Amino acid sequence: MLSTSARQGEQLVEDLLAFSRLGRHPLAKRLVKVAAVVRDVMRGLGAHEPTRWLQIHLAADLPDVNADPTLLRQVFENLLSNAFKFTQGRDPATITVGSEVRNDESVFFVRDNGAGFDMRYASRLFGVFQRLHTQEQFAGTGVGLSLVQRIINRHGGRIWAEAEVNKGATFFFTLGA
Repeated sequence: MLSTSARQGEQLVEDLLAFSRLGRHPLAKRLVKVAAVVRDVMRGLGAHEPTRWLQIHLAADLPDVNADPTLLRQVFENLLSNAFKFTQGRDPATITVGSEVRNDESVFFVRDNGAGFDMRYASRLFGVFQRLHTQEQFAGTGVGLSLVQRIINRHGGRIWAEAEVNKGATFFFTLGA
């Protein structure tokens, strides 16, 4: 059995490989049913913590998008796994996935009632190895949000976040035209 340090090292290597390969992965855009992707990711994440009290809200009107389905799934896997992680200790943990139209553009969001972060450090969120919480507080490699940003950028979109310490965070993104 691998030690915790060995598992963390292995995960870091996998995350860095995924990050480096992303630039070489050609986009294979097609029409993607976002709600189906989100439901599938949530089902998988929830299966890992079956006894946890989670209130999950999925907007009924999530628009379908023209995107690379594999990469879009990675976006939601990273954002939702972060929401699961950073709501540890919340009873109940509340996670909402939705969308809204701003300036004729679909804006998706993942919102939670978790640890949040200080907005003074928001510029560090998407940098490789830039963590706003300690490893002891929340496990992770510090690569996930960098990967998400890279995927969103490749689709011609943008990503940003809003948060408040101990009141949760919301990650917003667009996918471009």
